[in-house]
Amino acid sequence: MIVLKKISHTFPSGIRVLDELDFSMGEGERIGITGDNGSGKTTLLHIIMGLIKPDSGRVVLFGERRKTEEDFRGARSRMGFVFQDAEDQLFCPTVAEDVAFGPRNLGYTAPEALEIVQDTLEMLEIAHLERRVTYQLSAGEKRLVGIATALAMKPEVLVLDEPTAGLTEKAAKKVRKILKQHVPALLLVCHDGKFLSKSVDRIWKVENGKLRE
Repeated sequence: MIVLKKISHTFPSGIRVLDELDFSMGEGERIGITGDNGSGKTTLLHIIMGLIKPDSGRVVLFGERRKTEEDFRGARSRMGFVFQDAEDQLFCPTVAEDVAFGPRNLGYTAPEALEIVQDTLEMLEIAHLERRVTYQLSAGEKRLVGIATALAMKPEVLVLDEPTAGLTEKAAKKVRKILKQHVPALLLVCHDGKFLSKSVDRIWKVENGKLRE
């Protein structure tokens, strides 16, 4: 599903954060990524999603090399992404509109999208937020809605950047349960070691620009 070959990337500061990094993830795999602050974990996810272009290397998603925005757009229709900062994910006036945005872009009709919204919010046990104004939500609520926007796309693989940020232990436990029950493949960056170990089958660490198991 995801193959990276000799990916290198340098921060504007001149720090080479990824150095000919290799990574592969197959269908149905559940992989966690950890590492020190500034080690390049978020950068790595953004490269996979086509939000950042690496200095060099190859990104192969679902068997095809992805280079242009058009290439990545096709892959993103099969991948769900949850940003580290929920504010980057939510831009519509209401929760329902945010969650419906992805399905509508995939071609679902308004009634079909509404059904997906309701099913997704019920699955996350946040149906009571459907008509709420997004910017008025708490940090934890925004995080859950951000996850809902990704799950509403019915992705083949879900890519999450620090999904427990801002969540209570109870909410984090709920998210972990949902990921296990409803996500076919998972790529997860997380500082929460307990959450990570209970959510994935393999854990890699970004260290000195490489991924090590």
